[in-house]
Formats: sequence, structure tokens, C-alpha cells
Amino acid sequence: MKKLMLGNEAFARGLYEAGCSFVSSYPGTPSTEITEYAAKYPEIYAEWAPNEKVAMESAFGASLSGKRSFCGMKHVGLNVAADPLFTIAYTGVNAGMVIAVADDAGMHSSQNEQDSRNYARAAKIPMLEPSDSSETLKFVKAAYDLSEKFDTPVIVKMCTRVAHSQSVIETSDREDIPDKPYEKTPSKYIMMPSNAKGRHPVVEQRLKDLAEFAETSDFNKIEEGSDKSIGIITASTSYEYVKEVCGDTYPVLKLGMTYPMPEKLIKDFAASVDKVIVIEELDPFIETFCRNIGIDVTGKDKFTGIGEFSQRYIAEQLGKELPQYKSIDENIPNRPPVMCAGCPHRGLFYTLKKNKVNVLGDIGCYTLGAVPPLAALDTTICMGASISGLHGFNKLSEENSKKSVAVIGDSTFMHSGITGLVNIAYNESNSTVIILDNSITGMTGHQQNPTTGYNLKGDPCTKIDLEALCKSIGINRVVVVDPYDLKACDKALKEELAADEPSVIISRRPCALLKYVKHNGPISCDEGKCIGCKSCMRVGCPAISIANGKAVIDNTLCTGCGVCSQLCPAGALGE
Repeated sequence: MKKLMLGNEAFARGLYEAGCSFVSSYPGTPSTEITEYAAKYPEIYAEWAPNEKVAMESAFGASLSGKRSFCGMKHVGLNVAADPLFTIAYTGVNAGMVIAVADDAGMHSSQNEQDSRNYARAAKIPMLEPSDSSETLKFVKAAYDLSEKFDTPVIVKMCTRVAHSQSVIETSDREDIPDKPYEKTPSKYIMMPSNAKGRHPVVEQRLKDLAEFAETSDFNKIEEGSDKSIGIITASTSYEYVKEVCGDTYPVLKLGMTYPMPEKLIKDFAASVDKVIVIEELDPFIETFCRNIGIDVTGKDKFTGIGEFSQRYIAEQLGKELPQYKSIDENIPNRPPVMCAGCPHRGLFYTLKKNKVNVLGDIGCYTLGAVPPLAALDTTICMGASISGLHGFNKLSEENSKKSVAVIGDSTFMHSGITGLVNIAYNESNSTVIILDNSITGMTGHQQNPTTGYNLKGDPCTKIDLEALCKSIGINRVVVVDPYDLKACDKALKEELAADEPSVIISRRPCALLKYVKHNGPISCDEGKCIGCKSCMRVGCPAISIANGKAVIDNTLCTGCGVCSQLCPAGALGE
């Protein structure tokens, strides 16, 4: 049956059809929907893990037990999972194991623009790179066969455009894959030095075998062209752009297996054309390989290593005219992200800015606290870095400890904040950590986490008690505040910063967009009382604007949280 599917949905369909039984992931745009779609198949057990490292180790355990498994993450999540990744490359697998990593060229929702192909090479693991939804489904199914044939985990690299665009796929039935028996094999799976030394030659031979496989694999294909003055080597979305711009004009070598690459196939292709151009986003991964095997190519001297490509960009760099129907002439206005109306983080960030506090931030919705007019953040590095960084920032400076805090969301705290808080308690830095508990994983689309009391499928499960957890690791001062109550926030912040021991403030209020949250309804502005001081604008709520010198409330956006009314000196904002 033919269907129109998102790349991430097609990925999940591939997991289903390939007989995958176990899925463990941590949500991260643009990879999140793979696991959400997989969870809809009753034949697949699917879960959110606390972080990517746990997800990969869990998927490995399922593979070891004999069941085909999967774990998914975005590119920075692979950094977190790198520890097990490099060693699982040595042990190999039992049943097939597939890893999805989704890169974010253009940094639509990421703090960096790293190229995950480098991980495949460094870890010595094969990588497949589909260019549309149809290939995604096919490649995922083939990845399991590849994994079991070569005794290795396989990475399938997605990117924002493939993950979140639609194309036609053709579905088929689920394969009935019997469980592989588990056999105790200490020399294969116990990676103490003596055993690891024996596995390294196995890994190197496997790479040679995979490179030989790549020479004739259907993953890589040559498409003939009428003009052999130029030959293009490309992959992923760059291939789609090249075909849209050039059609069948130039020969194209499309690499669907980007590690290891087929040396002979590339050399033969290069010999068949006058000039070779490599078109790839981000790092010169393919280009460097071509140069290393003696091929003179044009690549990053013409095509940037920064940001996403487009049809227009490819056409410009190749000196081609882009057909009008493939061009967008209008300048689309930017729409900078802001905290939603009624966001529970707004009142807390207003309090932090008012008190001129140094704020070490973290990854999540609350990163938007960096945006004016709140402009309350000083740093954002990676998951959990706020707490660890605060410890270092404060440890040798009593002055810093009295005016600096870390802010971290409930899901991010579960991901990698706990160990940072343990470090604060253990090494005794006088630091104040604020956990922004909005009862959900917000930025990636409302996924459950260990503090919500529900699992991926929405079933009730163990709920981690943040107050008890903080106290159990040695934090004696733990206070809970409602971020809609500005006076309570101000009081708690001042008291905890003045304390002479580590402390935690839990700012607790559910995300305003959660379906079960009931709002008071919009407030109104009494124009007769409004003095036009714009104090209400200091919280940056999108429901408030100024017209004719008076505050205006957008009834379609306002939730009635009441934060702005607490700032109005004239009492103009209310029911």
C-alpha cells in the first residue's frame, strides 16, 4: 500500500516491518517522532529513557537478549551516548541493533551544528544516509540485515529536512523474526583489556568487509547524465537538491552508505567524468575521503560548511538557472521564538532579572529566558551543564554564590542534572539550583519523563519525587514555589541565595499548553486606569501589546495567569 509519510514516520514503519521489538530513546528534535510513531505499534515495546546513554545501553541489552532493537537521538544526544557506542562497536551485537541520529544543519533547534558522520568513522560503525521517506523505510529494514550479517550496530543518519518532510512510501507486512538465542561469550562481551585487544582486529577486518560490501551495495548508485564535463558525488538532502537543479544533465554518484565508502566505485566514477564536484552539507566528509584516495575534487572551496543547502544555493554555486516554479522570491519574515502566554517560567525569570542574578542556563523551553525583554540567562551549553557549571562558578568565590543560580527543567534534571547536584552536595559549593518543573518535556513536544508519573504510552508509572530525591543526596534546603506568585518567588530566591549551604528551589506549575491544565480565562485592561507605563511589557508576554499608549490584552492568547497584573502600579489589569 502506498502512503504519504514523514521521514520519521517512515523510519518507525521500517522498524515495524523489520521485526524490531524494543525501542528506547530520549526525545530530541528532529528525531523525536521516530519513537512516538514506533510506540503506536503494539508489537513494539517503546520507552523514553532518562538520557541517550541509558537508551543505547538498554537497546544493546535487548539486542544481547536476542531481540531486534533500536535507540534514537539527535546529534548532540550521540555525544551523551558515545561511551557505550564506541565499545559496542567492539563487542558487536546478537540480534540486529539500529541507531538513529538526526543532525540539525541550520540549527533550527540545536546549540551546535556537528556532523554525525564523524562518529561513524571514529567508532568504526557503518552509517546509512537516506534522502527521502521511501529510502528511510528501505534503509532501516536493510540496516537490520546489515547489523546481523556483519555483527555490528548500524547508524542511520537522518537530518531535519528528511525527518520532517513527506514523500510516498510503500508499506509491507511485518517480518516474523524469531529471537536469537543468547549464548554466554565472555571474550566477546566482557570488554576488559585482554578481551578488547582481541576484538580490535575483528573490528578492523569488519570495516574492510563492509567497504567491500559497499562497492556493489544498492545503497550506492550511479545515475548517468548527458554532460560528462562534471560528475557530482553527493548524499542525503543534497542529492535531492542536485536532482531538482540539474535533472539528468550531469552524472551523479549518490552515496546511501556514507561509511565506509566504496573506494573503487568512487574512482571509477571519477574516471568517467572530466571534473568531480562533491556536494555535501556541513563537514567535507566525502570530499576528504576522495582526496585521500587520490581524486582531485571541488568541494568546500565552492560549497559552504555552514548551515543548510537549498535548491537556490546549489543552482547559484553551479551557475544554473533555477526554474521559477522551484523558486520562492518573497522574503519570509522571521518569527523569533518566545515563551507562550501563561508560560510558568516567565514569572521566575522576571524575578531573576529583577534581582540582577547571574543565571547559568540549560537546554529546554526555558532557554527562551535569554530573549529580551527578560534576557535573564548568562550561559547555555549542554544538558545538565547549568548545575555543574554553577558549582565551578561558585566554588572559589563566595561573592558569586550570593548572586548566582542554575536553572534546569525537570526532564533535563533527570537527563543529566542529578550528578551535577550530587557534585554540589559532595564537594560542598554554596550553590542555589532552580528546577523548573512544568510537569512535562516541553520543547520537544510534550513527552513524558520520570517526574510526570506516566510512561511513553500514557500509562501510570513510577513518579520520581524531586523533593525527596534532592534531600536524599544531601540537599537540606528544598523549597517549592508557584512561579505565578512573584512575591513568593522573590522571597525564596533572596532567602536561598543568602543561605550558607547548598539549596534547591523547585518552581512548580504545569506547562500552559498541557490539555488538562485549566486556565482562569483572559484578563482585561481598564483603559481609564492604565497610565501607559509599560511595566506589563517587562515580562515579554505575547498576549500583551501597546496601542495608543495603552496596554491591550489579546483575548485569544491570554490565559489569565495574573503575572502582568502583579506588575501594574495602577491596578489596570484584572478580571
